[in-house]
Amino acid sequence: MANRPDTVLFDVVETLMSLEPLRERFAAVGLAPELLARWFDRVLRDGMALSLAGDYVPFPRVAAAALHTLSGGELGDADVEHVLAGFGELPPQPDAEPAARELAGAGVQLACLTNGTEHGTRDFLARTGLDRTIETVISVAEAGSWKPPARVYEHALHHLGRRAAGTALVAVHAFDCHGARRAGLTTGWASRHEGRYPDIFAAPDVAGDDLVEVARGLLALPG
Repeated sequence: MANRPDTVLFDVVETLMSLEPLRERFAAVGLAPELLARWFDRVLRDGMALSLAGDYVPFPRVAAAALHTLSGGELGDADVEHVLAGFGELPPQPDAEPAARELAGAGVQLACLTNGTEHGTRDFLARTGLDRTIETVISVAEAGSWKPPARVYEHALHHLGRRAAGTALVAVHAFDCHGARRAGLTTGWASRHEGRYPDIFAAPDVAGDDLVEVARGLLALPG
């Protein structure tokens, strides 16, 4: 049975960070804005595929390659750079700050575990004020693998000096929760992105419509 965590790891892209403004940049370079979800799905797929093959390639390179492929090779480097420069302006999800505030106010240590870069994530936290509650950023680059292999979550635990039993992973992606659960962490899943949790993955310990509901569910777990 899951217990109330003393540490929470947040996924970042789509969980804390909204990609929606990138649609305008897609349109500016001649890509249909509706391709945003397909592009990010490909980014995740290719990052995971490289990890399965025993390789690691950082998020920016994978994201750029996916844009080139999505355009059928029609996008030039300058267009790709224009789209990816939008990451420096992306806003937080509306539920990110209140969820982080609720957890931090209850004495829970907060950190990020991201497929993105440490520098880009720290910039996002500082720009949006989330660094007031989220103290630590851990990039999968340190583990040499994209999520969700167990070693990524185990590296995060080692980095923080925490036990799996006292740590939770919060995400809007079921695959991320599944990987964390297999590594022994408590998991919290918000449904606002995927809508329904696929039964092919290990069920989350806590589920909610948004991150605030998930935060409250984690805090309500037995101590």
